[in-house]
Amino acid sequence: MGTKRTDEFRADAVRIALTSGLTRRQVASDLGIGLSTLNKWVTAHRDTNVVPDKDLELARENERLRRENRILKEEREILKKGNAVLRGAKAMRFRFIEEHRHAFCAKRMCDVLGVSSRGLRAYRNRPASQRQRTDMVVLAHIKEQSRLSLGSYGRPRMTEELKELGLNVGHRRVGRLMRENGIRVERSKRYKVTTDSNHAFNIAPNLLNRDFQAEGPNQKWAGDISYVWTREGWLYLAVILDLHSRRVIGWAVSNRMKRDLAIRALKMAVALRQPPKGCIHHTDRGSQYCSHDYQKLLRHHGFMVSMSGKGNCYDNSAVETFFKTIKAELIWRRPWHTRREAELAIFQYINGFYNPRRRHSALGWKSPVAFERKVA
Repeated sequence: MGTKRTDEFRADAVRIALTSGLTRRQVASDLGIGLSTLNKWVTAHRDTNVVPDKDLELARENERLRRENRILKEEREILKKGNAVLRGAKAMRFRFIEEHRHAFCAKRMCDVLGVSSRGLRAYRNRPASQRQRTDMVVLAHIKEQSRLSLGSYGRPRMTEELKELGLNVGHRRVGRLMRENGIRVERSKRYKVTTDSNHAFNIAPNLLNRDFQAEGPNQKWAGDISYVWTREGWLYLAVILDLHSRRVIGWAVSNRMKRDLAIRALKMAVALRQPPKGCIHHTDRGSQYCSHDYQKLLRHHGFMVSMSGKGNCYDNSAVETFFKTIKAELIWRRPWHTRREAELAIFQYINGFYNPRRRHSALGWKSPVAFERKVA
């Protein structure tokens, strides 16, 4: 680079540093020169030159526009985060300001949310009311129960869980605390067909006829097969439910959707329950359930065989509901790297949460195990 071009570059760098409104470190980084070099050029320039009034005015205007832009961006972020409390009481807005005081300017939050700085100071010095103290206790329990339920409890189940713990709270209060603290249930899904009805096996009539209630255990069982996507490929899950308590009494997983998958789930259920003859066993028309081996096992144990109508998922909605639940509360929450990882999680979910802890509205907000214990 010639001497003339070097001087022009130096003059441009000094002008940008003095008039752009950027920090010298930013200017030096953008131009690819050292910060100390830029400082020397600016000092030398000031010793020999005076910045024209026009350039100073432009620099001030740029800085003003930058400051206004920062304020507008901050106000937009405050409105985005605080939209839920804008229509609430002042105490809710003060609480929001306290929770976000490290992220935003307190005075600006007061202006955006329509409260005064004096009111904020009074709120900070005011001792917590009895209701606020109770809210803090309830919120602590809500967070703990949300963690124990894998983040699956909405307002109704959370309210019942808190009442079981001895907290006399209503669903509106629970809903408000969950909403204000961002405790919610998030769901998404994949889809894969698992029922193969195109086969030559015999089809049994629908004895259940969508009556999913049973007066006692081992009167009505229902089974089905679903799927879990992993990075190793599909993992198939077969389950057997006792419709009296919605308890999972048999389950099995496999990387292939063959008839031995359904047979292993049935054998687990039979070994656990030893059902009497005449228990209704209901499934869809899939080839796994219509196969000779599966039907032979059902006859051996004296089951009354029942099957859904063709292509009618509502005929087996109790098991479909279970699959929707386990997917929403476990499967869809995270990616699964291996089939073994998913299998262990399913085992923990069924035996550690669903059967012993998860509350069902159809069971009077009791878990399957608690419901069976109560009936017994």
